[in-house]
Amino acid sequence: MYLSHFGLNQTPFSLTPDLDFYFSCPGHRQALNVLQLAIEEGEGFIKITGEVGTGKTLLCRKLLDLLQPSHQAAYLPNPLLGPLELHRAIAEEIGAGPLGGTESLHELQRLILARCLELGEQGKRVVVCLDEAQAMSDVSLEALRLLSNLETEKRKLLQIVLFAQPELDVRLEQPHLRQLRQRIGFAHHLVPLDRQGVCDYIAHRVQIAGRKLGPLFTPAACRLIARASRGVPRLVNILCHKALLTAYAQGDPRVERRHAVAAARDTAEVQAPFSWRDRPTLLWGIGVVTLVELALVTWLLKGGW
Repeated sequence: MYLSHFGLNQTPFSLTPDLDFYFSCPGHRQALNVLQLAIEEGEGFIKITGEVGTGKTLLCRKLLDLLQPSHQAAYLPNPLLGPLELHRAIAEEIGAGPLGGTESLHELQRLILARCLELGEQGKRVVVCLDEAQAMSDVSLEALRLLSNLETEKRKLLQIVLFAQPELDVRLEQPHLRQLRQRIGFAHHLVPLDRQGVCDYIAHRVQIAGRKLGPLFTPAACRLIARASRGVPRLVNILCHKALLTAYAQGDPRVERRHAVAAARDTAEVQAPFSWRDRPTLLWGIGVVTLVELALVTWLLKGGW
């Protein structure tokens, strides 16, 4: 809708995880370093956690991209799988088989083991990445732990990376999951962007989208979006998209602070972008309350009762 108006080739703030727009912020760089080190070390389990919207899925896809072609990677976006379905999905992802659709759990484990050994002879390691792992059942998490037992005398045959919301950490504190918790050799927690990070993130996505006419968002608009979104990339995308729609509807050439304020007020999940100039009625209300309090104090001092 607004692409030609702002000199863009594609929508810069889509919610779809797109590697073309990947932004290498410090938090993601640290997470990738942890992941690459852990995979190089041959750790069985690796855990990456982060709040909703902090970019876990995009980071997962970035890792999968970096692993090719030296590793055989498997990506499982659906955590709602039972043990049998989980084994079948992994077997299909790594090319184990042929599969007839009626294999037992034991047969699937045998096929996965054979494929891992075959890939190992080719110099490839198998890495399984599971998204939204906090939603997995306890029995499926336990099946994963048992699957990670596949190993030779010198190395693990299967490495598993869990991408999850912090709720997974709470679940792993349960006594019956302590064996899995102890298997996690490396872990990293993604944090939101700081204010400068949000401004750089916005500029990066606008540039990738093809903007050549200078900054599209004013510094004041970026600062307000950073505060309202609390640095969560998904919320930044939502606010920026709505602000662009608002600026386009008003015929303005770029996004200014007032457009960002309108976007924030229209988005329930964001932090209220409070400021005195945005809330004159609140300032008036505080003034009235202050005058009433002063009048009451004066009345009391004069022996009002």
